[in-house]
Amino acid sequence: MKALITVPARIGSTRFPKKPLHLINGKSLLERVVQIAAVAAKQTGAQYVVAVDHEEVARHCDDIGAPWVMTDPELPSGTDRALAAATAHGGDWDFVLNLQGDAPFTPPEHVALLIEAAKVKAEAELFTPVIRLDWEALDQLREHKKDHPFSGTTCLRNDEGRAFWFSKNILPAIRGEEKLRAADGFSPVFRHIGLYGYRIDALRKFCAAPVGTYEKLEGLEQLRFLENDMHVHAAEVAVPKLSMSGVDTPADAELAEKLIAQHGDPYAELEARL
Repeated sequence: MKALITVPARIGSTRFPKKPLHLINGKSLLERVVQIAAVAAKQTGAQYVVAVDHEEVARHCDDIGAPWVMTDPELPSGTDRALAAATAHGGDWDFVLNLQGDAPFTPPEHVALLIEAAKVKAEAELFTPVIRLDWEALDQLREHKKDHPFSGTTCLRNDEGRAFWFSKNILPAIRGEEKLRAADGFSPVFRHIGLYGYRIDALRKFCAAPVGTYEKLEGLEQLRFLENDMHVHAAEVAVPKLSMSGVDTPADAELAEKLIAQHGDPYAELEARL
């Protein structure tokens, strides 16, 4: 299977201009994600490329030694940018993974797991990771959603990993929760992580399809797959050492630095693996 890891890096964020170039503990946000892509590529035999939309980001890629392709700044999403990058970077890929450029703490093992799952789950078209929440983490998510109802996504899946649905609500509703808490340390709730791997034909189909009704209501692009009767594999992964939803604002960048100060910088560890 010929796999490509793409890192969409858009400079024109309205909430955080020039976000890919922002320094977090001395390394740019983009350099941190590129490091993840490089380690995952080495581990799996995949290739990786940064999908840029501005010459300033392209120059930064040259400075850090990252391969890049130029993509249209008007593309509507990171998924469309991933397809454009795959097309520009050869176009004959079997599997394209979209490693979001604002996720500096993604474990390379999550990337590798999706690539490996694609080799054995022939029926699936989209691959994405989920984490089963323990009861403490579920309580924290419930508390967080009181003030931030659209932050954090949950997933319903069967035991083999096929996804039934994704939602900004906490699914499923739980009856008899006290008994479940006493019987098992883990809740039945899976939290979704925004990392996606696509079979190339499925990626093309996704980008050609109109925005779905529930995709628009929930603000979750993976629902376009489910609304078009496509098979989504939600792979369970281990809880990462450092975890945050993404760096979308300068405040998020400050939080990332605080997490590094508390738990150590994963960049050095990744550097040793190259």
